[in-house]
Amino acid sequence: MKKEAGIFILLTVLCVVTALINPKFISPVNLANMANLTGMFGIFSLGLGLIIITGGIDLSAGSLFALTGVLLSLALREWHWPWPVALAGVLTLGMTLGLVHALFITRVGIQPFIVTLCGLLIYRGLARFVAGDNTRGFGNAEGFEPLRDFCQARILGVPMPFLLFVAISAVMWVLLHHSVYGRHLLAVGRNEQAARYSGIRTRLVTGAAYVISGLLAAISAVLFAFYTNSVSPSNHGNFYELYGIAAAVLGGCSLRGGEGSILGIMIGAALLQVLQNLVTSRNSKLVELRSDGGRGFGGRSQRPTAERKAEGVRADGVNRGGRATLLRGAFWSAARERRFGSHAKRNLFAPLGIVRAGGHPKLRRVGALQGGLRPQRGPRSRPTA
Repeated sequence: MKKEAGIFILLTVLCVVTALINPKFISPVNLANMANLTGMFGIFSLGLGLIIITGGIDLSAGSLFALTGVLLSLALREWHWPWPVALAGVLTLGMTLGLVHALFITRVGIQPFIVTLCGLLIYRGLARFVAGDNTRGFGNAEGFEPLRDFCQARILGVPMPFLLFVAISAVMWVLLHHSVYGRHLLAVGRNEQAARYSGIRTRLVTGAAYVISGLLAAISAVLFAFYTNSVSPSNHGNFYELYGIAAAVLGGCSLRGGEGSILGIMIGAALLQVLQNLVTSRNSKLVELRSDGGRGFGGRSQRPTAERKAEGVRADGVNRGGRATLLRGAFWSAARERRFGSHAKRNLFAPLGIVRAGGHPKLRRVGALQGGLRPQRGPRSRPTA
């Protein structure tokens, strides 16, 4: 509980800081939108947390969102399946792909990173092939309005994805912390060989984690599909798996396995959304400042003169004071040439940063001109006998 308490304190501090920076953070609209995103990202983060507890990893969640979203759109709009059948087919597909991952990992012995990385590439390619590399949408949801209304519903202002996230988290909390399977899962993640010698069916425990993760990923895929109301197979769900992994790790799940909690994953998913909201609010303020350009009433710039001169850069990258600097350098070069004779011709281009070897001993080698400073003459050398 110490880790969860620390993460919760960090979440509270970030919420306070974000609210102070942007008061709109605590507006009902923003809180509802953030709860909606937290629910959608948090549901599949729970499944990824189970996989991480076993010591594995799943990189295919984002591509699975694209594939299931495309198939759901085709089933409802073009194949005209009843929405309960289409929903059941999508959820079954998620569980089936999770089972395929489990078989390759537990039976064939391939590393989870390799298996899920191949899944990431294969599922994305299948989504683009099935959709003809075209965006698929749901239109006005004719014939499956109940499914759309359920995914976008709000109860007392709370979005349905967040309510589903809380309900699924409660079930997963009982499964992980108050069941035999949960104890076996933690034991397998801590030391798989010792768990096997203790009589635990490690393959079955690990395989069940991947199947559960596939089911939760399919649920999130349906919610994301109706949230965007369209699915682009080339970029839908890109890098979403990284959000899920980050939420699980922030929540206390160790990448070595054998450690993690459902409450921590919930806090981690909310923490990521608060961070994203903080970055978005900061960027929006910067955009407002840049669009204003520092101008006050009457269109006149209110910035200091020195600051305006510092920003006076032309499109070709040459500072407005650059030509004056070059003229000053040429003047000093000519003056030195008149004083020291032909030896100064070798250092004629010194103000431009071009210094030739040799020269009069009374001349100082001058480096590249910086900040518009005048080239200085070196100390006079003592006459030799």
